[in-house]
Amino acid sequence: MKNNGTFVNILQQRSSGILLPIFSLPGPHGIGDLGPSARRFIDFLKAGGQSCWQILPIGPVNPLFGNSPYMSPSAFAGSPLLISPELLVGQDLLRPEEAEPPDFSEYSVDYDRAAQHKNKLLALAWQRFQRRSDRADLLKEFVRSHPWCIDYALFVALKQRYRDKPWYEWPEDIRQRRPGALAQAQRALQDQIDAVVFNQHLFFDQWTALRNYAQQQGIGLIGDLPIYVALDSSDVWANQGIFQLDDSGTSTDVAGVPPDYFSATGQRWGNPLYRWSADDAAIRTQLWDWWEQRLRLNFLLADTLRIDHFRGFSAYWAVDAMEETAINGRWLPGPGQPFFEEMDRRLGGMSIIAEDLGLITPDVALLRDNLGYPGMKILLFAFDGNPRNTYLPYNIEKNSVVYTGTHDNDTAVGWFLSPEVTGESKQRAKRFVNRNDDHAGSFHQELIHLALSAPANLAMLPMQDVLGFGNDCRLNVPGILADNWQWRCAGRYLNAEVAAWLHSLTDLFGRLPQPTDCQSQ
Repeated sequence: MKNNGTFVNILQQRSSGILLPIFSLPGPHGIGDLGPSARRFIDFLKAGGQSCWQILPIGPVNPLFGNSPYMSPSAFAGSPLLISPELLVGQDLLRPEEAEPPDFSEYSVDYDRAAQHKNKLLALAWQRFQRRSDRADLLKEFVRSHPWCIDYALFVALKQRYRDKPWYEWPEDIRQRRPGALAQAQRALQDQIDAVVFNQHLFFDQWTALRNYAQQQGIGLIGDLPIYVALDSSDVWANQGIFQLDDSGTSTDVAGVPPDYFSATGQRWGNPLYRWSADDAAIRTQLWDWWEQRLRLNFLLADTLRIDHFRGFSAYWAVDAMEETAINGRWLPGPGQPFFEEMDRRLGGMSIIAEDLGLITPDVALLRDNLGYPGMKILLFAFDGNPRNTYLPYNIEKNSVVYTGTHDNDTAVGWFLSPEVTGESKQRAKRFVNRNDDHAGSFHQELIHLALSAPANLAMLPMQDVLGFGNDCRLNVPGILADNWQWRCAGRYLNAEVAAWLHSLTDLFGRLPQPTDCQSQ
């Protein structure tokens, strides 16, 4: 893989961008998607003088896990909910009247109704696609280019057959992937399998078109790569040997983080852990090959990747699966620097942002710095009164990415209004922009001023902070399953006035894109 030059430059010189998930885009179909509103957002970014667009993971979501993009049934597949009906009309796979949506809220995602609506449209598109003479060749070519889709499509079809039971509760011959049982299931479920492959073909076709448009407009894409995958996923079912599982397919140890100032009991995430320290050379080879395939695909989708929970590659917190909390875990060694050096060699270069938040020990910082990856600096964590706080603007390194906040935080205005934040912290934040008031209404602009003026090469602004929205527009509250991942940005807020203000401030702090920053060479 050759880098196209986009983010190699952006991470090395002053630039800025916006954080907004695809599902948060405006649009009439109950959820943001890859259609016209995504292109309009790219136009907004260009008008605002921005260099990049950061998204959240784009895989299928599971209602049982609160529709979290970080607990997907596939580390490779794209979410069918993000497929644009308008673009299907343009391909003559839908008629305009068929794509007319029911009445959806413009402010939040209704996952259940959006899924019912889009699944109906995708079924119609599949019926029409089957009439094409080249249908078989197109699907075969897609599977040839995306071999992971073979297991994923069979996994989805089997989930339907077994009434959505997790794969480790399937019949033993299917659970253990005995060849005869898989071949029989493949034959029996071929129609359902082909329909799944078709949906993935649509998703990647639309994504490629969107990425090409972003590159034409000089906007780079920052993807988001969770370190762990869900236990009930096609990845674990198809690659059981590389995970810490028992003979029944359930986890022996699970992922999490130890107790800290956020949680007295730590966080027990429950994801299966990788067998990084396996003595079997074949397992190690399979694990590293799987990661290569995963990284290679993600770099086809985006110019750079934010790797979530980067510290897990240095050392990870392993919790016995029988434990109810993460208190009694233990640190185990991750693959470290040799892993990234090997992936860099195989892929011909990688552009990575290390999510290094939380409990960061010297070994994690050393790994990040030896690799030259920028870490993340969150301004909302800066105002505790400690002059050595690494998130304070004057302590931020040039080779880093500064954020006002992330998808897991309060919005800027929500933070200032929160009764859980001390008055001293709020006053200290105001003093950094030479203000002596208690007004929350302008705090988002003040925090953006700090972010854009900071030494960090790249500054990233959540869209809610650009617009000055409160915590009713927050994306996620960690540790709470319900009512997350729902906020949507109404189209009227992405207007010329906001873009002009953003452009002016970006220009003031020397972050406007240079002519060659984001253009493919």
